[in-house]
Order: sequence, then structure tokens, then C-alpha cells
Amino acid sequence: MEEKLDNGRKVRILNIIDEFTRECLATESGFNLKAHDVTDILRYLFQVRGCPTYIRSDNGAEFVAAAVKMFLGNSGVETLYIEPGSPWENGYIESFNARMRDELLDGELFLNLTELKYVVERWRMDYNHYRPHGSLDYQTPAAYADQYRNMGRTRPDKQAVEMKNMAETLS
Repeated sequence: MEEKLDNGRKVRILNIIDEFTRECLATESGFNLKAHDVTDILRYLFQVRGCPTYIRSDNGAEFVAAAVKMFLGNSGVETLYIEPGSPWENGYIESFNARMRDELLDGELFLNLTELKYVVERWRMDYNHYRPHGSLDYQTPAAYADQYRNMGRTRPDKQAVEMKNMAETLS
């Protein structure tokens, strides 16, 4: 995402979402976000949360850079790039970004990068811990993630997902 400070300077915001739990795992803001910034964030998340099966992203320069591809390859993580101009292929992050834009960025005037980082992080914590989601049986993303971690799972159970989809189809 992009935002402008009060002085007109552009700031980039990188949001990383877990598609299963809908948690926003990280937000990173800066005047430039380079491949090494992306790999640093992913390295940290992989150490804390484990490596995912794949990462879905757009084709931005910071995601298709050789350093990021090499890091993901060495980590055993596949990439799923969305087609240019096809935001519907990445619906979870698009929805999250739209909420962030509507609820936070469009209503604030940021004087500097430090202020933006602080406010965005507070909003991320609120989103994860205090906002129930209908798609998660009205649990917060953090509570939903904890529920699965307590069951020893960090990824969706295919059979449970299929049963839920069948129940939604029949109702």
C-alpha cells in the first residue's frame, strides 16, 4: 500500500496476512521497501510461526527479486503470484488493505514515519485481538489461531474445511 505524510512524501506499507487465520502477521512501513526488507520480515515470521506451504503476492519488484525467490526456495516455500491487474486473486489481503484504508489511513494525517508506524501497529493489534470475523465463527483472528495451535495445528485440516464448505453449501 501507499500513503502520504503531511509533507507529501510517499510511504510504502507492507502487510502480511495469514489466509487461514486472517491474522495480520506483520506490517512494515518505510519510504522504500526493498527485497532485503521482505526477506528480513519473512525470516522472522518463519522462525516464529514456521514455514508456510506457499506465499501469495503480487508481482511487485520487492517480491520477484532474486534474493526473495532464493530465500523462499531455500526455505521450501512455493510462490503463488497473482496475475497483474487481478486483485480478486488475492482477496484476503485486498480486503484487509481496504479496511485499513477506510478505517485508518483515510482518517488520519501522519506527520512523520514514526507516527505512521506506531498508529498502523496499534490498528493491526486491534484488528487481530478485538475484532471478530464472521468467517471465523465470530472469533478474533488471534483467538482462532490460538484455537488451532492448542489443537497442535498451524494449517487447516482439509477434512474440516471440506465439511464446513459442504455445510455452507447445504444451508
